[in-house]
Amino acid sequence: MRTGDIRMLLILVAGLIGGFTLTLRGQAAAPQATEQARNPFSGDPKAITYGAVLFRQECVFCHGVGARGGMRGPDLTTGSWNHGGSDADLVRTIADGVPGTAMPPNKLTADEMWQIVAYLRTLQQPVAPAVGDRARGEALFFNAGRCSSCHMVNGRGGRLGPELSTVGSARSRAYLVDSIRQPAKQLTQNRTFGDSALKYDTVTAVTADGRTIVGVPMNEDTFTLQVMDMNERIHSLDKKTLKSVRHENRSLMPTYDTGRLPDADLDNLVAYLQSLRTTPTVRKGGSHEDH
Repeated sequence: MRTGDIRMLLILVAGLIGGFTLTLRGQAAAPQATEQARNPFSGDPKAITYGAVLFRQECVFCHGVGARGGMRGPDLTTGSWNHGGSDADLVRTIADGVPGTAMPPNKLTADEMWQIVAYLRTLQQPVAPAVGDRARGEALFFNAGRCSSCHMVNGRGGRLGPELSTVGSARSRAYLVDSIRQPAKQLTQNRTFGDSALKYDTVTAVTADGRTIVGVPMNEDTFTLQVMDMNERIHSLDKKTLKSVRHENRSLMPTYDTGRLPDADLDNLVAYLQSLRTTPTVRKGGSHEDH
């Protein structure tokens, strides 16, 4: 082989090795950014402003204006987190998403995720003190109030409405009050399928033989519909055989005004719901994770 050819071959090999090394170095840097203990943008006004802009672009659709919660995502101002409460945990949740929920993985840069977390920290509110009697609220939930006929807490109760085992971590006191007094004001998400979401609205289907089925949607596509009725029976329906099917933007849950639920009972019930929170456990590496 000629000297010139040998020199060219060595240059190509060196380039390949250098490129491979740079790739590995770049891949190794990303996990370090999400593992660091302290947010490099904590308290930085410019970064917090940029984090607010990013939040409005990327997060507001699910978590609501000012991160106060929405149909698809929890309130992020409560200071209680379902999947870890340190800054590094929050960045990891943003990066990886939460399997089985509407929270997808994100392709934001590490700096952008840290900036969003810095912004969220400025919104964090102290937990609103319970003004009622938790024990009386629990008795009301499972007995006279009949809340457990539709809602489940720690494996006990019904399946027709949203599961509430950790609702105190995900929702503010104001949201809980609204959900009881005006249940149709903001319907909670039930399922997500690709880009479409089902919510706990009321579905009325009329079958070919004239039966009327009223319930909440469990699954739906172009051709089929699965509905859970008021007795928790699931009906799998072929849309083309139905006389009609109608989604109504209202909740099956009745409105609990002061005539149905006096203010004192409301305070007791909300005090119980506020107590339903995740339990922090130590995660490998020393941070905390809530289950």
